[in-house]
Amino acid sequence: MIDLYTFTTPNGRKPAIALEEMGLPYTVHKVDISKGEQFTPEFIALNPNSKIPVMTDQETGLTIFESGAMLIYLGEKTGQLLPTEPAQRFEVLQWLMFQMGSVGPMFGQLGHFRNAAPEKIPYAIARYEKETLRLFSVLDRQLTEQKFVAGDYSIADIAIYPWVMAYPYLQVTLEQHPHLERWTQTLQARPAVQAGMAILSETN
Repeated sequence: MIDLYTFTTPNGRKPAIALEEMGLPYTVHKVDISKGEQFTPEFIALNPNSKIPVMTDQETGLTIFESGAMLIYLGEKTGQLLPTEPAQRFEVLQWLMFQMGSVGPMFGQLGHFRNAAPEKIPYAIARYEKETLRLFSVLDRQLTEQKFVAGDYSIADIAIYPWVMAYPYLQVTLEQHPHLERWTQTLQARPAVQAGMAILSETN
C-alpha cells in the first residue's frame, strides 16, 4: 500500500495518475496547501521542503518527495512505463527532466503572475506566457510523428499532462499546437488518467 500525501495541483496529480496506471493500491491523504498544511511539523517530517506530493511505500518503508523522483521509483518498482533499455530509458528520463526543469517552473510562474500576484506586472506575465507558448511548441514538434512524448506511453507523459491541462487557468490556448492538442485528447481518454486527475474531488 502507498500513502500519497497530495493536493489538487499538477504536481500533486502526477503520482496519482501513475499509481492508477500501474494498478498499485494507494490511500490519498489531503494536504491543503491553501491552508498552509504543508508547513505543519508532521508534514515537514515527510518533506523538509514543505512541498506536496509525498508518498510512503508501506511495503519498503521508503518515504519519497519530489514528484519526478516518485515517478521514477514507481516505474522501477513495477517495471512499468519506464524502459530498462538505456536509449529508451534516457529518452523518457530527459523528457521527465524537461517537465521538472522547464514546464513546471515556467507554467507555474505564469499562473502565479497572471492569477495570484498582488499586482499585475505586465513584463512578468509577457515573459512567462512567451516561454509557456515556446514550450508548447517544443512539445508540439516532438509529437509531430509519434503518439507519445518519448515514444511509447511513459512516466514522461504522466508528468507533463497535468501541467498542459492547466492551460485554461494559464489563460493560453492549444489551438496553434494541433499535435499537442491531439496528445491531450489521447491521454484524457485513459481511465487511469481520468481517475488520477480526479483525486480529492467530490465524486472521487
